[in-house]
Amino acid sequence: MTEETKVVQEQEAAETVTQEDMANVNVIQRGDIVKGKVVKVEDSQVIVDIGYKYDGIIPIRELSSIHLENAAEGAELDQEIECKVVSINDENEKLILSKKAVASEKAWGELQTLFESQEVFEANVADVVKGGLVVDLGVRAFVPASMVERHFVEDFSDYKGRTLRVKVKELDQENNKVILSQRDVLDEEFAAKKKEVLSTLEVGQEIEGTVQRLTPFGAFIDLGGVDGLVHISELSWSHVEQPSDVVSEGDKVKVKVLKIDAGNEKISLSIKAAQPGPWETVEDKFNAGDIVKGEVKRIAQFGAFVEISSGVEGLVHISQVSHNHIGTPHEVLKEGQEVDVKILEINPKEKRISLSIKETIEAPAASEKPERSRKEEKNYEGLIENKGLNLTLGERFGDKLSKLK
Repeated sequence: MTEETKVVQEQEAAETVTQEDMANVNVIQRGDIVKGKVVKVEDSQVIVDIGYKYDGIIPIRELSSIHLENAAEGAELDQEIECKVVSINDENEKLILSKKAVASEKAWGELQTLFESQEVFEANVADVVKGGLVVDLGVRAFVPASMVERHFVEDFSDYKGRTLRVKVKELDQENNKVILSQRDVLDEEFAAKKKEVLSTLEVGQEIEGTVQRLTPFGAFIDLGGVDGLVHISELSWSHVEQPSDVVSEGDKVKVKVLKIDAGNEKISLSIKAAQPGPWETVEDKFNAGDIVKGEVKRIAQFGAFVEISSGVEGLVHISQVSHNHIGTPHEVLKEGQEVDVKILEINPKEKRISLSIKETIEAPAASEKPERSRKEEKNYEGLIENKGLNLTLGERFGDKLSKLK
């Protein structure tokens, strides 16, 4: 075989191979939906092999409906993805693809079904922005701050990456608007749980709950899906200035059901009623004759009320306040003052304790009577003389009256 013949045969073979390869290459055009494999991930784009004579490019803006900082956030190496052909230029071997276009077309149909059925579904938070949360559903969806939780949330910074259970609240494909709500889901579940719990609660029942939140007038307790209110007056047997002095959010507490208003879905609870009353244990703590410390709580004309234990007050009668004569307890006592008192008598049934302050204080030594002045002596003698005159007149009139009888 001549050298010339050999060259001709090689050219014919090469042409045959090229024709076979061309026959195996996909024929694509703009708008086609194609499948491919990610072969390279760069900062701002992804390279995809779709079986064409050259690879396609997905710019970062075509990877997702939401903003991405890096292409790696929208695709992974060797990932199988479906894309739409945005543009093709064989002369420059430039093929532009879009992943988000395919996802968007599918998403609108699915969202319409979810909107009509009001079905609950899960969605991951892709970003936290001013006013709420962004979710990628193939299209950009927004959860307003007011529709995230049942309670007010001041800072959403830790919500990125969380999974929410949501419903489609608003849907407007023409304006590319999707509004989701998790609060609607939580409200419905709360209402159902509240109805269930209300049906099982009874007045007088004692149950454990969790302090949900505090207000100036009391504490709201979560009873397992339904909240009840412990008014500030029912937090403790002793006086409470503010609820935070007694309980904190998250505390586990035992409460007693005082009242159930099923119509208005209100539950009145008491923490103090679920605890032993202070008078129930008073005899275990105190005995007649004990000297204890107490705080003056109230002062009246007849005496002072002194608290010797939380919720336990006793009366110091005015005669037991001081060894000296006083017209009113205010002369020697003031509210809030700490004093030592002696327990004179305990009567738990009538919730009465008699106390004495003066018996904790040594009585002052008796002083000698001072000599009367001459003026006092004369006054005293005159008083005696007058008394004598009165007796004499009485006797005389008595005699006269007896004769008239």
